[in-house]
Amino acid sequence: MNTFLKRTLIILSIVALGLFLYSVFVGDIFGKRLSPKDTVKFELNDLKLKVFYNRPYKKGREVFGALVPYDQVWRTGANEATTFETNKNLEVGGMPLPEGKYTLWTVPKDSVWTVIFNSKQYSWGVNAEMKPMWDPNYDVVNIDVPVEKLNTTIEQFTIAFDNSTDNLFLTMAWDDTKVSVPLK
Repeated sequence: MNTFLKRTLIILSIVALGLFLYSVFVGDIFGKRLSPKDTVKFELNDLKLKVFYNRPYKKGREVFGALVPYDQVWRTGANEATTFETNKNLEVGGMPLPEGKYTLWTVPKDSVWTVIFNSKQYSWGVNAEMKPMWDPNYDVVNIDVPVEKLNTTIEQFTIAFDNSTDNLFLTMAWDDTKVSVPLK
């Protein structure tokens, strides 16, 4: 066997062993995520909107007021920070939101949520102490939206765009709670 082939096989073996050890001791890189990633897109004429987020499950837990505390900033999903991207200037509840990419944060309350579009990009949603990485100095838009109580239970956190009434909304729903952010 020539030297090049031997070196290649040794390097590939080391890489495979490294991936295996990482998977066993650090995280299951080949397993299913507990809160899967998702991307939601909306396109109308030349407007393009996109949200990237992670979708945790309810799993029998009490969600709002417990798992997600009231009156505290939430990363709006799990794992990586949720991002909202627009290729056009928008109005969010009457306030201007310039085209660009934002992180999306919320402050859930019993009857109203504060939805925050933040211009800083964060690699993760929380720090080592499990506190949101959100920096309020980069807030571009803060809007309060009413909570809608649902008659059914939404098992997995869901973000969507709703244009069914010719009015565009960014909706977030989980458990028995839904909020709708007006976009124009």
